[in-house]
Amino acid sequence: MLNEQPWIVYANDLYHEWKHAFDEGKEVEQFQEECNNVANLPKDDPNRDALADKLFNKLHGAPVKNSFTFVEPSDLPEIQLERPTLRPKIQFDISKNALNEKVYGAWLGRIAGCLLGKPVEGYHIERLYKLLKATDNYPLKKYIAYDVPENLKNEIQMWEKAAWIDLIDGKAPVDDDTNYTVLGLKIIENYGKNFTPADVAEAWLSWVPLLATCTAERVAYKNLAQGLQPPASATYKNPFREWIGAQIRADFFGYVNPGNPELAADMAWRDASISHVKNGIYGEMFVAAMLAAAAVSDDIMTVLQAGLGEIPNNCRLTEKVNLMISWFESGVSQADAMRKIHEIYNEKEGHDWCHTISNAMIVVFGLLYGNKDFGHSICISVEAGFDTDCNGATVGSIIGMMIGAKNIPSYWTQPFNNLLLTTVEGYNLADISMLTEKTLELIEK
Repeated sequence: MLNEQPWIVYANDLYHEWKHAFDEGKEVEQFQEECNNVANLPKDDPNRDALADKLFNKLHGAPVKNSFTFVEPSDLPEIQLERPTLRPKIQFDISKNALNEKVYGAWLGRIAGCLLGKPVEGYHIERLYKLLKATDNYPLKKYIAYDVPENLKNEIQMWEKAAWIDLIDGKAPVDDDTNYTVLGLKIIENYGKNFTPADVAEAWLSWVPLLATCTAERVAYKNLAQGLQPPASATYKNPFREWIGAQIRADFFGYVNPGNPELAADMAWRDASISHVKNGIYGEMFVAAMLAAAAVSDDIMTVLQAGLGEIPNNCRLTEKVNLMISWFESGVSQADAMRKIHEIYNEKEGHDWCHTISNAMIVVFGLLYGNKDFGHSICISVEAGFDTDCNGATVGSIIGMMIGAKNIPSYWTQPFNNLLLTTVEGYNLADISMLTEKTLELIEK
């Protein structure tokens, strides 16, 4: 039943609404109990939705505390005004053949990283490590298979329909982390590089099934279908507006803008603003800008600084990315850095597990400690837990762009035979070489 699908009924997710408002620095402590009480009312209570609507208005109208010092606009011109003064200068200096190799590597890397993390999405690290250790795959170093003893399947509660590497049938399975990369291509293919947020909204309603979306995207989709236009589609009764959904939609806007992080981030804003606000938007801008820089730079720190250069200097995302960089530069070990992320964020709380910032920290962790070794980079990103397929995909995309397709070991690409399944209309079975060719054509337009 549609009303039993997640992320459809607002009252079900009032805790996340309250937590977002709290994170945004609003004076909302007094509403926490009320939010929990309304969320816990019987679903057939005739007053439940009306009470939830009243809480929406209370939370959104609450004042921001004086102690909240971050500056976090959602409007593009204001975001650009808040960028750091010193931003790396990225030069487009690459041959067409080399660019083809890099873009192909980014596509392959995103798909491989997604495929590594997809079957264990939702596992907490205790469960994940138990599976890995029982299958001689800890530390994580290879894809995860379903062909294990039955008692382990039952103990770990392994779901047969997950994307285990031995069950994918020679094609990368459908996943939102790759759907949106293909959708980005189709948006520019149809609307051009000057596409607008309204074009993105139209593309979603035209080419993406509602139930292929998650969290903030599903809420925005519902809002758009009811006639709300961007940016209201992102803010109205959307308890997931700073979650990871926009961050995983960034990649194509980086692919199509090699050497131009600013334009990549601009396009990412146009995409993100229909469903996200503040750090939810910044996550997409950050990743798109990094990918644009990765096309022409082989230096991890330059790529990270290019990403930071396109988002507000004084926002929560920048703070946590810089914290991760400081750990790495001060000699914090890989294991301790992973542990520190889990000390800040609780993977067993849905808000932390799916938030842009917690997962962005893992992306930066994977980039820094992976040291441009493709397999190691995606493995530690998945092993860190939280949103495993999202983080594996983003790290794989960035490293794949930096090192190029020929430098991705064939072990990681052979299982899907250059083929990708999606739910995007017209691209249900896509050849990855064809996607690369189309990307190069759009770069040149």
